[in-house]
Amino acid sequence: MSASRTVLVTGGAGFIGMHVVPMLLEQGYQVRIFDNMFRGDRDEVNKLVAGGNVELIDQDVRYGGSVHAAMKGCESVIHLAAVSINKSVADPHESVDINMVGNHNVFNAAAEHGVRRLVFASSASVYGDPKKLPMHEDDQLDPLTPYCISKRTGEDLLGFYQRTKGLSWIALRFFNVYGPGQKTTAYYTSVINHFVNRLRNGQAPVIDGKGEQSMDFIHVVDIARSVVAALGAEKDNVPVNIGTGIDTSIATLAKILIDAVGADVEPQFNPRDVMVSRRAADITRAKDVLGWAPTIPVEQGMAELVRDSK
Repeated sequence: MSASRTVLVTGGAGFIGMHVVPMLLEQGYQVRIFDNMFRGDRDEVNKLVAGGNVELIDQDVRYGGSVHAAMKGCESVIHLAAVSINKSVADPHESVDINMVGNHNVFNAAAEHGVRRLVFASSASVYGDPKKLPMHEDDQLDPLTPYCISKRTGEDLLGFYQRTKGLSWIALRFFNVYGPGQKTTAYYTSVINHFVNRLRNGQAPVIDGKGEQSMDFIHVVDIARSVVAALGAEKDNVPVNIGTGIDTSIATLAKILIDAVGADVEPQFNPRDVMVSRRAADITRAKDVLGWAPTIPVEQGMAELVRDSK
């Protein structure tokens, strides 16, 4: 493979990776997927490999030697590999092992091999419960789970390798990612799937409290566009929020999905005390640094998700 345009994509066989890789190919990159295939879609990866300009390295980011070997000849790196937010609470050991040790292996190898740019999949979860909306990159960070803590630590490690080895990086703080190809058990889509399954069975969605809790739902295609934009951005060494800037409440989400399914029901509210948390990204920096803005409104994205999941 040509080293001049080869990108190493850790976790490239996962949900986000499988949207990023085709975009990289469209841009003329050669792609080296590094994935342990625990959750990866092997059939889809094999199709990409058969199409040319893609190779798969079936390995784990926890093994530093494998990461160093895979990094050889790569011009840039996209680090997506991680264990999920909900698993990190159930098994902190695995989360720290994969997310912290894995992060360090990838960043260290990238610095040692002198890659041009490293793009890191960080998370809006580094903020914890925000004090104000929209959430800005310079706001106080208060990560609450091992997953969130590992994302913040990842950003700090990138700063270390920038200062000591000159590593150029951009950390993308993804908000609530959804879209085709996502596992139904995924943390952010569980509420979507729960509502849709009830609606398909002719039942009304049940909302705890008043449904004031909100998320900033960002479509995976827009996420993938931000990743590719970060590879070529002139500015670097900053975290960047990737969201829509719109906080969609659970009550609003229920209405969007009722319309998408075409059901004739009203949401039911389960009166109980819930901790109301809200999410919305300030995306000014994304526009300035990446020249990026979201293109898929949540109503459109959710309607397509419902249509395609039939």
